[in-house]
Amino acid sequence: MQNNSEMVLVLQGLNDSLTNRRIYFAFALTSYLFTIFVNLTLIITVCLERSLHEPIYIFLCNLCFNGVCGASSFYPKLLHDLLADAHVITYTGCLTQIFAVYSYVFCEFTSLTVMAYDRYLAICRPLQYQMLMTKKKVAQLLLLTWNFTLLETLVGIILTSRLPLCGRHVPKIFCTNWEVVKLSCSSTTLNNIYGFILTFSHISQTGLILVSYSHLVRASVRLQSDRRKFVQTCLPHLITLLVFTGSLTFDAMYSRYGGGSTLQVLQNALAAEFLVVPPLINPIIYGINLHQIRSKILLNFSLKPRMLNSHS
Repeated sequence: MQNNSEMVLVLQGLNDSLTNRRIYFAFALTSYLFTIFVNLTLIITVCLERSLHEPIYIFLCNLCFNGVCGASSFYPKLLHDLLADAHVITYTGCLTQIFAVYSYVFCEFTSLTVMAYDRYLAICRPLQYQMLMTKKKVAQLLLLTWNFTLLETLVGIILTSRLPLCGRHVPKIFCTNWEVVKLSCSSTTLNNIYGFILTFSHISQTGLILVSYSHLVRASVRLQSDRRKFVQTCLPHLITLLVFTGSLTFDAMYSRYGGGSTLQVLQNALAAEFLVVPPLINPIIYGINLHQIRSKILLNFSLKPRMLNSHS
């Protein structure tokens, strides 16, 4: 059997007619461009406005940047395949896509955990917040988020890359670790053990978020000001967590138990939901609910027509 690095894998998720694929291409391109636009709008707004240089907005920028990375790990290859006759990817390209996709997933979980910790300090320990959440602490948390994310992903990629493959057909529209591992013709025990470790790790992170929210709800019930802060900053975070976790659960369940006679379009939608929905709606949810960001964005967009009229 040939070396893994020389293999070309076949993505079997796109089996529709060329006409349908052109329609999907238009929808996918529009979705990708809009995802990039809303995330970059929020990031640029926070970067340019000094009044928004606070921990919560910096963490939000990191979440949006990760959303751009997640969408970019999926859409470009999909757009190419929608117009191509052959839906193939090199083994190296497949591992690269897996690395990008899972880096996005792990960073999203860790970022949401850090944001929950920030909201816990802001609402439950407001008098100590400035002392505890310094610029240095923010930088350390961001560094920890990305280092932890890249380490988790790198270990998984190394464990997968050592497996000899006996097949080359991936029943999805993009590469995922589980689908590549299933192609192996040797023992995958180490991969399974590492998968359980990662699952436990991220369930623990979700548990930490839920514990922090139990304290936040208690604090918001006591004081009217805390209740307002909870609705404005914590509710979007909770919605984001639920959307992302739900999307990821759909993908995990589909990978292991889905397929069969299910419609191909529905299979693709379920498989890609965690890469499409959270990056698209996260900046919208925060942009709508956070008054400071919403007002700055509206101000920037309203100033442009006035500036154009003044020069004409």
